[in-house]
This record gives sequence, C-alpha cells and structure tokens, in this order.
Amino acid sequence: MAGEARSDCLFCKIVAGEVPADVVRETETTLAFRDINPQAPSHVLVIPKVHHPDAAALAAAAPEIAADVLREAGEVAAQEGSESYRLVFNTGTGAGQTVFHAHVHVLGGRGLQWPPG
Repeated sequence: MAGEARSDCLFCKIVAGEVPADVVRETETTLAFRDINPQAPSHVLVIPKVHHPDAAALAAAAPEIAADVLREAGEVAAQEGSESYRLVFNTGTGAGQTVFHAHVHVLGGRGLQWPPG
C-alpha cells in the first residue's frame, strides 16, 4: 500500500537504517543521500520517508510531502554550493526509473547541457 514501508524497496530499507547510505540531510519527512552512481560532481537523491512509487503518486496522495521533497532539493543544492542545478524525476522504466520509490535527483557542480539525452 502506498505510504507504508515496503520490505522489497531499497529506499525504504535506507530510511529504516537497514541499508547504509551517505546521508547529507534529513528532515522529519525526507532523507537526502549521495547517489552510488553519480552523474555529476554533486549528485544527491532526495526521497520522502513514506513510500510512493513515483513523484506523481506522491503528489496525488501527499502533496505536502511532495513540497517537502522539492524544498529539500533546493536546500541540498545550496548546501552543495550549486547555484545552477538540475532536478530530475524519472517515472517508469522507459524513463530510467530503477527504484520505484519517489525520488528526485539533484545534479550540480558542472555545466548541464540541454536536452539531457
């Protein structure tokens, strides 16, 4: 069920402390940690502590937590010293989503071209 931790979800396990992560920020509703396969000098994931499969599901079920995720993404970018940065939400396997727990990639620390590819 959406909102409840799932035993088969990597990010739920990170939130529970069962899987280690390089945490850079934490709030009551969010957790931010470094991506294990960084695509930029600064590449941090911000996730809600509650489980929703993607950003759209999170926004529909818990818009206040979706707002927390976006606010924290900005805080992470500032903490990382990135004045210019990119926020990426992948939704579905065709878009590159590999962990089906809502999350945003905060990428910075280098020039980012458009379109991203």
